Amino acid sequence: MNALSIGFAGLGVMGEPICRNILQKSRVEMHVFDLNTAPVERLVALGALKADSISAMAAKVDILFLSLPGGPQVESVILGDNGVVTSGKDGLTVVDMSTTPVALTREVAAKLAAKNIAFADAPVARTRQAAEDGTLSIMVGGTNEVFEKIRPLLSHAATDVTHCGAVGCGQVVKILNNMVLIETVVALSEALSLGKAAGIDVELLFDTMSKGSADSFALRNHGMKAMLKDNFPKGAFPTDYALKDISYALDLAAFTGFKAHGAELAKARMEKARDAGFAEEYFPVLARFTDKV
Repeated sequence: MNALSIGFAGLGVMGEPICRNILQKSRVEMHVFDLNTAPVERLVALGALKADSISAMAAKVDILFLSLPGGPQVESVILGDNGVVTSGKDGLTVVDMSTTPVALTREVAAKLAAKNIAFADAPVARTRQAAEDGTLSIMVGGTNEVFEKIRPLLSHAATDVTHCGAVGCGQVVKILNNMVLIETVVALSEALSLGKAAGIDVELLFDTMSKGSADSFALRNHGMKAMLKDNFPKGAFPTDYALKDISYALDLAAFTGFKAHGAELAKARMEKARDAGFAEEYFPVLARFTDKV
């Protein structure tokens, strides 16, 4: 690992702490780029090297990590003008940690492969705090060879790094993970509203549910820490991002020939929150928007 040169583009809520953990726990040369200069400066202070652009990194580094908002940004960065597919050096490995549509992931991988550039999708799960602590779960799609190459680096940012299969399989698992999470938050919002209406102490309700078969990560984190407190800050996983992920789940359902009724309901609930002006707030804010008969 000592000889590796790494690039990291996309230093947002998740990208910055992931990059920082890899930088501080490994002995690689780390180049960083983001349109926002503040996280770049923080990482440079820890020993990273500031890059002029993503294309400049792609021409130089051995492994390029991307942590971008979604599919349009990944498509632009890789396939757009002077994108990685044209600027990337021979033998480069690209690791996309964004959450992107499965079809796009496989299209990008095929076009990069034609240029002798390897690719893996490696979207992440768990919270912003998990990113800070280096305890994420990362789902990887790619060849065994690429997985073994990047696994030690990913392990600096995660306690669970799972090889899910060929390119695109990491995205499938991530998208379905988020679909179930978001649908569970919808169910919790209904329980919260019904409990209040029935005169139950909702803190007691959620605490008791956590001791029974309704217990879940969503209940203990999104429910108890956000929904009970009516605390939905900006800078966490926002409604717009959750809407993007549930839309990817619905795209996957259409591609596979299934109806995802729960995902359709979750999308409608989040659209209601977005249209009420809460696009940037932590997505469990959908709990504020329940319907009465």
